[in-house]
Parts: sequence; structure tokens; C-alpha cells
Amino acid sequence: MTNNNHIAEIWEILEEEKSVGLVKRLYSSDVPFHIYATFQYPERYYGIAFTFSNDIRIDVSSFVNLRDLKVMLINDNTFVNSRLLVIQLLHPHSRDIFASLCESLIQSVIKLNSEKKVSSTIINQLEKWKTLFEKSSSTGLTPAEQQGLFGELHFLQKFLAKSDTIPLDALHTWVGVDKALRDFQGGNWAVEVKTTSTNNPQKVMINGERQLDDSLLKDLFLFHFSVEVSNGNGQTLCQKIATIREMLESDTPALSLFNAKLFEAGYLDKHEVLYQDRFYKVRNENYYKIENEFPRIKENELRGGVSDVKYSIILAMCDEYLTSENQVFNTIKEQ
Repeated sequence: MTNNNHIAEIWEILEEEKSVGLVKRLYSSDVPFHIYATFQYPERYYGIAFTFSNDIRIDVSSFVNLRDLKVMLINDNTFVNSRLLVIQLLHPHSRDIFASLCESLIQSVIKLNSEKKVSSTIINQLEKWKTLFEKSSSTGLTPAEQQGLFGELHFLQKFLAKSDTIPLDALHTWVGVDKALRDFQGGNWAVEVKTTSTNNPQKVMINGERQLDDSLLKDLFLFHFSVEVSNGNGQTLCQKIATIREMLESDTPALSLFNAKLFEAGYLDKHEVLYQDRFYKVRNENYYKIENEFPRIKENELRGGVSDVKYSIILAMCDEYLTSENQVFNTIKEQ
């Protein structure tokens, strides 16, 4: 994995120094909170740490005895009445993944305005990391998950290719990996990506009564991406990822966030061999504006007690709602 992020650079410096025990180094003096890269020698535990006042309540009891991570609260001797929240990686072979996750975490907390919000964000992120690392020894993504991820990446690639796109901003709108309601969402817009490869490529499944409900949005779009799957014609998931990483190689924060989101989606580079024989060739691409009488079920239309609705849409009957790719991205840009 290509990963030239700042925390990894500090780890390398600390590792070369070989100071016995746990050592820390400030991540950046420009960051409004005290964030550190840490390294423990000779165990070779890479880590990240945050300073908090003793007044901030932090519960790490759910993170004891993890296989890949060690989370602990210790006294911070640098400041009075302060503690250090330390998150360590116990297996060096996952360092690149962990570095991407740490960089993503740092980007999310430096925008906050209180220690309490920072601590809450970190604990929430740790809950997610705990699940992700437990899954990291799995056998990879299922064919359906691979295909869905390929479709989301196809849209992301188009988004990043626009000349006025700020990569980091675009990546923050990719929320499908967080199991959000839709795959891409900005302030007042959203895009749901549906990737099909069946004999009936015009039928898509909708998961839930809110997925195509535009009640709280100004603009909602459906991107239907139809592909042909083969063992040697088109582009693999790994090739698609390599292409996007190349697009981001000069933007370290964006590349780190992209790698972190891939991990959150369940994609690990060590599983590449599992995906190398599955190729996707573009069959068709269409965008639909979800509005007015577009065939769908909306939350306020359900009878009391009915929820978790799943249904299919025949897109051949939705031609009047077709819109252009330029219109979709112009709408995104304006918001």
C-alpha cells in the first residue's frame, strides 16, 4: 500500500532512535490539540496518543484484550492534571493500514472545538476499529460486496476527475463505507449507486423506505451502473483502486483517507489475489433525478408499524427522470 503520511514518518524516526519503553512525539504544533505519534521499543508497538484533562470522562473498558489493538489511559507527565489516551497497534504488519486510520482520525478531530467532543469522536472511532480489525483476518469481500464497492469507486473516480474537485472534500462525501443511508452525501444532495450484472440489468433493489426519500434533501440522484462480469475482460477491483491511488498520490491527506475508507469497506491489500480474476466491463451508465412521481416508497407513506422495507424498481419505466452526468456534478458543485 502506498502511504506517505506524516504519522508514519514520525514512527520511523522514533523506531530508529530505539529508546526503550514508550516514547511520544508531537504530531504537529499547528494542531489545536496535543496529538502524538508513539512508539514502544523493543516491542515495536506503533501508536497514536491524545492528551486530555482529568476532568474529561473516558471509558476504555470495552477495548481490553483486543487482538490487534491496545488502548490505555496513563498519566501525562507533560501537563498537570492530565491523562494520555494511547492507542497502540500490536502487529507491525498492519502498520500502513493503521497509519491511514490514524491520519483519518486526526483529520476528523482537529476540526472540533472541545476536548469532550474529541474524546467522544475517538471512542466512537475505536468501536469501529475494533470491529474492522476483527474482520481483517476474514476471507475477503463476497462477490456482491466486491461489485458494490467497484460501482462506488467508479463514481468516486468520476468525481475526483472533475477539474474543480477538492479530493479530500470528495472523499468525505463517500459515506457508503460507513453503512450510511446513501453512498455519497453532501450538505443538501446525495447520490445512491446501484451496480448490477444480472440478466435483468434494468432492475435495482432499494434497501429501506428512506434510501430514495428526498424529503430532507434538495437533490437526490440514483446512479445505475450496469457491468458485465468475466474472468479477463475489463477492469478488476484492484486495478480500479490502483488507478484512484495514482490520482491521489500527490495529496497525502486524501490518499490516507481513501486507504482508511477502503479498510472500512472491508478491502485489504493482502486479499488482492482473491479479486484478480474478476473483471468488470462497463455495459451502461445512467443517472436519474429522484423527484415527483419517481417509483419509490417514502417513509411518510408507510402504515404504522411497517419498516425496513425492501423493493425493486424497473428502471425501463423511469426514462422521464433521466438526467446527464454533467447535471449531477454541476448540482454537486453548486452546493
